[in-house]
Amino acid sequence: MDLRELRERAAELLFTPREPVRWLAPTELARTAVKVGLAAVFADYADKREVQGALPAGLLHAPLTRPDAEEVWIDFAADLGDGFEATSSVANALAAARLTVAEDVSCPRGSLLVLGGDQVYPVASTTAYEDRMKGPYRAALPSAPDHPLMVVLPGNHDWYDGLTAFLRMFAQGRRIGGWETRQTRSYFAVRLPHRWWLVGLDSQLGSYVDDPQRRYFETVLSPRLLPGDSVIVCSAAPTWVRSDEERDAFNTLHWFDRTIIRTRPHPETGKPEETGASIRLWLTGDKHHYARYAERLPEDPPGSAEALPPNPRRRQLVTCGLGGAFLAATHRLPRTLPLPPSTSRMRDRDDPPPVFELAPHTYPDAKRSRSLSGAIANPLSPHWLPRRNPGFAVLAGVVQLLLVLVLSGVFALAKGGHHPLDTVRNSGIDDVLGLLGTSTVLFVLPFVMSGGRRLVSARRPRRRSALVAAFLQLAVGVGVLAVVVAVASALPQSWHGFWALLIALAVAAVTGAFFGSLVFALWVRWTDHGLVAEWQMSGQSIDDSTGFVRMHIAPDGSLTLYPLALDVTCREWDIEEVPDEPTSWHRPTPKTTPTVRLIEQPVVIARHADPGGTPRDDRAGADDG
Repeated sequence: MDLRELRERAAELLFTPREPVRWLAPTELARTAVKVGLAAVFADYADKREVQGALPAGLLHAPLTRPDAEEVWIDFAADLGDGFEATSSVANALAAARLTVAEDVSCPRGSLLVLGGDQVYPVASTTAYEDRMKGPYRAALPSAPDHPLMVVLPGNHDWYDGLTAFLRMFAQGRRIGGWETRQTRSYFAVRLPHRWWLVGLDSQLGSYVDDPQRRYFETVLSPRLLPGDSVIVCSAAPTWVRSDEERDAFNTLHWFDRTIIRTRPHPETGKPEETGASIRLWLTGDKHHYARYAERLPEDPPGSAEALPPNPRRRQLVTCGLGGAFLAATHRLPRTLPLPPSTSRMRDRDDPPPVFELAPHTYPDAKRSRSLSGAIANPLSPHWLPRRNPGFAVLAGVVQLLLVLVLSGVFALAKGGHHPLDTVRNSGIDDVLGLLGTSTVLFVLPFVMSGGRRLVSARRPRRRSALVAAFLQLAVGVGVLAVVVAVASALPQSWHGFWALLIALAVAAVTGAFFGSLVFALWVRWTDHGLVAEWQMSGQSIDDSTGFVRMHIAPDGSLTLYPLALDVTCREWDIEEVPDEPTSWHRPTPKTTPTVRLIEQPVVIARHADPGGTPRDDRAGADDG
């Protein structure tokens, strides 16, 4: 059965499978804009992280059932609570007991599942979590004898209700299917085998690290770090990528590295002392693609255009937001990132900064990314803007209709008439040609001669880009008016004015809907940076390319990353009964299991070397005191 049929059986499933969010649909835009505005108020005046300081919080451990395990498998997925089909396809892959991802590579299910943000779209609520996240994940893994641990970070969409529903869902010890939740706050620290640690940071819509969160890590994490310990840091957004344009974007993560991981106050003097620990991997979602940046080592040739060869000593920055939301572009990612950049206003920073290089394999790859981004402006594509966003063509038609009404009045004044409809009906082909010629001279030629792309890409992009959009819609309005004049002038003069007006308005609305949508989509396609450029992919809601990262800490202490992709999303489902107490329930299962494959060859990260050169004791620091 398909999604529609599943929705009809929501009472049996205990949740309602949802369609993917259509981000540029007018109603969705308006609803999300209101929530974003309210979230900004919460961020400024009601920071839920300050309230969390009163909640008890301690150190977590994984695996839960094997505290002395010599190895552990970890899964990371982010940006998952969108449409049912994509979210559930990923959830079922995560829940599978074992995945064969290459001819000679097989990976068991993780004992720890890390959800890296945006567990629900478009905005957080109890119902949205039930339908878009908890329902699919509970159905994918109703129970598990090994009790895998689930830890969850809030993303910006989780914050849009002030984090209320997030804390109710993930911070009260409630099971989600076979996964156990043990965190009590929106951030956490997990002890892993072989002196690895996993840390989750809540940056609250790009803000600073709040005082209760800082005290939590200074109390729970920093005192336990020993020379040679290795840390995985999960954050809600890849601020390292934004640092290419926003000089202070990486400051919070760099501060956390310097003051929590690498140093701590001496218990007696209070002065900073070295811990000897190191962050080996930064992991995040938010951007709905896979991309990896590898650290440039001192022995690497400077300025080389070649891809860096594999080396376990390299630190890695990984973005994987493929958990089920729309696919995002990769072809605009910066090639090189010094972190933090030399322009950063951070006083205490590494000098010289470490440099990270973009790895050659992204998902989607740059060629496919460019190709996909153009479909939003192709009327023949099923991903054309109005086709994927119900109501957008109606909005464009209404806007153009209003423009035509205003322009027809201006046209009547220019012709010396008093009634716009009479002026339009009595105009001839010469007037139409003159109107088109005037619009070309006034609107099109100045735009082309000034270099439209330079205007869109100028230093003040938002203001100039908005002006370009308005300018283009006005040009479309003039063109639509010319069509209306041509049609109205061809109508018999004997027709009543009411019918002539009705036909003129219908022509304006239909023509305006098509060309207004087309020109807007072309403007989106043309823009090469900022929020508007992101609409190229979000406006299409492509959910056929998903994935996650599976990690393995081996008995020798090395960490291996397996970036995994599902190229096809399941569209056909069966329903099976799940025995439970006090009553049974039903869950959807994929009729055909999607193939899971490697995005790139596994990436090995060596654990941090003990700076003192002393023998390592992997049991050191195992106490919880």
